[in-house]
Amino acid sequence: MTAEFLTHMALTARHGFFTRRGGVSTGPYASLNANFAGGDDPAHVAENRARVAAALGLAVSNLLGLHQVHGTHVVTVEAPWQAGQGPDADALVTKHPGLALGVITADCAPVLLHDADAGAIGAVHAGWRGAAAGVLEAAIAAMGALGATPAGTKAVVGPCVGQDSYEVGPDLRDQVLPTLAGAAAFFRSGRPPDRQHFDLAGYCLARLRAAGIADAYALGVDTFADAERFFSHRRRTLAGGGPIGHQISAIAL
Repeated sequence: MTAEFLTHMALTARHGFFTRRGGVSTGPYASLNANFAGGDDPAHVAENRARVAAALGLAVSNLLGLHQVHGTHVVTVEAPWQAGQGPDADALVTKHPGLALGVITADCAPVLLHDADAGAIGAVHAGWRGAAAGVLEAAIAAMGALGATPAGTKAVVGPCVGQDSYEVGPDLRDQVLPTLAGAAAFFRSGRPPDRQHFDLAGYCLARLRAAGIADAYALGVDTFADAERFFSHRRRTLAGGGPIGHQISAIAL
């Protein structure tokens, strides 16, 4: 089975929001686990990433990833680095053809960006902490340094935990509310007295649009609810913990 991925018609650059299907990993990592840091057999991860690169028509040496830290640092990519040796950051941008910018997720939101006129792309790992801190806006600014404009950029939020599946406490809500006018619209009541359901994809879309990207879309796929196709930290946690794989989303010129 080849590496399975989803696409969105708004993005004309080569891209894929990959599922967990089509790889060689086993057990809790089955099967297209793309994370070198999660405890899986490195040879299996290397083969999985080779399959991802092949699906995009690229050499695996040009599939780049990061050590993701839920922050706002953005790397402007000029040349590839060794697999598993990416810098501490949560977004990548480039103008160089043939380089695939990848982020791994297992409930956080992968966001892919493309300004066709400027010939610039970006990939963002947007968990709630990074999104609230401004990682999306930081990536847009980094693309701007490459000649991209918000008006010319299209953005797609890929598979992530859905609002129905994402019950959170008041601490998260209190941290998110001051970060965006109207952020209360992305919370709805959960279990009383103080639980809420948070719409991560909707919040990311609102921040993208507030930053000037009118062409911002979401796939609307819930990673928690679809165990056949996606890894999910929340699903793993509610099941009692243990190791887990991560899917990858990537874009290339």
